[in-house]
Amino acid sequence: MCPQISIPLVYISKEAEETAALGECLASRLEKGSIVALKGPLGAGKTCFAKGIASGLDVLEEVTSPTYTIVSEYLGFIPREQAAEEKEPVTVYHIDAYRLKGDDDFSALGGEEIIFGKGISLIEWSELLPLSIPPYAIEVEIEINRDNTRTIRIHKAPEDGKDR
Repeated sequence: MCPQISIPLVYISKEAEETAALGECLASRLEKGSIVALKGPLGAGKTCFAKGIASGLDVLEEVTSPTYTIVSEYLGFIPREQAAEEKEPVTVYHIDAYRLKGDDDFSALGGEEIIFGKGISLIEWSELLPLSIPPYAIEVEIEINRDNTRTIRIHKAPEDGKDR
């Protein structure tokens, strides 16, 4: 059972399982229309965090890095305190902007229709889409530390749409 997490949050993760568990806890704060903007260098744990969110949303399929597909779509369920049969279904979009050439490419593939729809969007490499991430998005920044731990910062996206 995940404790309720508050935003902003700074967390040091010692292993991949902790990173995924934090993502799973964040899932309890999400609702239809939520956007999670994931930032960090290659190998930081963005996909691991996204897998944790998907687990918290009861996605049954294996969540993999969408680098080559750019957008992967999964069926999930909004966490509720009611019985499982009363959970609300939601489409979970896992987007990887790494191969996109910015906001124009994102728009050309229908990115706005996806993230401004009724699903939950998890966007890896969101820093490559500075104009597309709305101010109400939840930003997750993952930094690799010298001791191979990860510093995970969770906060709201900056109001001006620019990086912090």
